[in-house]
Amino acid sequence: MRIVIMMLVALLSLPLAADTLTLKPGHPQTYVVKKGDTLWDISALFLDDPWRWPTLWGANPQIANPHLIYPGDRLNLVYLDGQPRLVRKPVKRLSPEMGIQQKGGAIPALPLSIIEPYLSFQQILGEKALEDTPQVIGGERDATRYTMGDVVFVNERLELGEKYAVYQLSRRFMDPDTNEFLGQEALMTATGRVIESGDVSRLELLSMRQEVKPGQKVMPIQDDLLLPAYMMPTAAPEGADGRVIASDAMVREIGPLEVAIINRGEADGAAAGQVYAIYKEGTEVVRNRDGEFVEPEGRRAYDEMVAKISDGRTIKQPEVYRGELMLFKTYDRVSLGLIVNGRRPVRILDLLARPEPMVFGSGKE
Repeated sequence: MRIVIMMLVALLSLPLAADTLTLKPGHPQTYVVKKGDTLWDISALFLDDPWRWPTLWGANPQIANPHLIYPGDRLNLVYLDGQPRLVRKPVKRLSPEMGIQQKGGAIPALPLSIIEPYLSFQQILGEKALEDTPQVIGGERDATRYTMGDVVFVNERLELGEKYAVYQLSRRFMDPDTNEFLGQEALMTATGRVIESGDVSRLELLSMRQEVKPGQKVMPIQDDLLLPAYMMPTAAPEGADGRVIASDAMVREIGPLEVAIINRGEADGAAAGQVYAIYKEGTEVVRNRDGEFVEPEGRRAYDEMVAKISDGRTIKQPEVYRGELMLFKTYDRVSLGLIVNGRRPVRILDLLARPEPMVFGSGKE
């Protein structure tokens, strides 16, 4: 059903420019950026489809990096060639050396307070990483678990003096359509510094989230974990699809500003900042002997037989739009995204697709 709607929309919109924007009713003419704002929040002030931010923000030759906006900046709505665009009047201050410096830090695309733990404390490892990543094999103290101040042994040569993180393996993610292994979750338990490097290295534990035990994985601490926070919201590429396969909270329903995990990663073209529309898959109902249509949970053996035969007594309900999700961290086969526009609760196995502005405007209920 969604494909038919998209084809009709495409045919109706052929005479229009692809990047034509319709502003949200009641939008401001100017806006002063505040601390705590996100690109998504600001875009939502002007657009029903905030993922179209790159088009609204597309004409900014007066600044070196058009992705970055800072608290105190004044955004002015102008029209260029008849199309709305935001331009920035930056706020600057003089440093003691009389140079010009930007005031404050750039605002992120999504709330850092929500996504930072996933940037810092979680990894998802593919098959090769699971095999190749060094692990804890014991410690100097006679124990089965180790705490802050303990020295543990790692089964590979690590770089002397460098900091590493220790991770406990958690959930395994499988593709719901192909049953392929997509990756295994690893949650940080501790950090440490290498005090001796060799075929078996010594790692002194400096901070703890949980106790460390043999078998846990050891990986370098990355300095650029927060860099994906300064991404640009944009629509997922043409042909993008997939499913929601898990939630961070390990529940079946996911609400706004909660994290979902999807079965698409860098190998599939997924990238931080991409926005996907989320749908409930259409349910197939079957007409029973009494002439009533019944859903799967209400079917009897006869109804199941009719559904398999497909003799014209089955109807597939249309897909139902749930909301939108923005990716903020990608791995090879899976990605993490934040529900940024939850019109209805998102559920595990919901479908993902490229968002379409003509379909998902403010008039859609």
